Amino acid sequence: MKEYNEKKAKILYDFLDESKLFKGTVEKKDRSLMNVPFVTGDEELDAKFVKEAKAAGFENLKGHRSVGGMRASIYNAMPIEGVEKLVAFMKEFEARNLK
Repeated sequence: MKEYNEKKAKILYDFLDESKLFKGTVEKKDRSLMNVPFVTGDEELDAKFVKEAKAAGFENLKGHRSVGGMRASIYNAMPIEGVEKLVAFMKEFEARNLK
């Protein structure tokens, strides 16, 4: 299960590390395999992402109210395909919203 979760997290973290729009908010040495927080650096764009992601079927991406941004929870029950679909959506959103 740990190996499976590491694969899922790697897909998302690799995208965040190379993204020109999205940024992970946790140092590499402290990253979680279960909860992946990230931001765009613009609160309005974060809100737009959460709204569009919800419309596309991605639930509960809004970050904690005291921290803001977004958080992808990729617990054991989340399949790799779900993470891949999220990253594909994030790439599309980035292409449409990169300034």
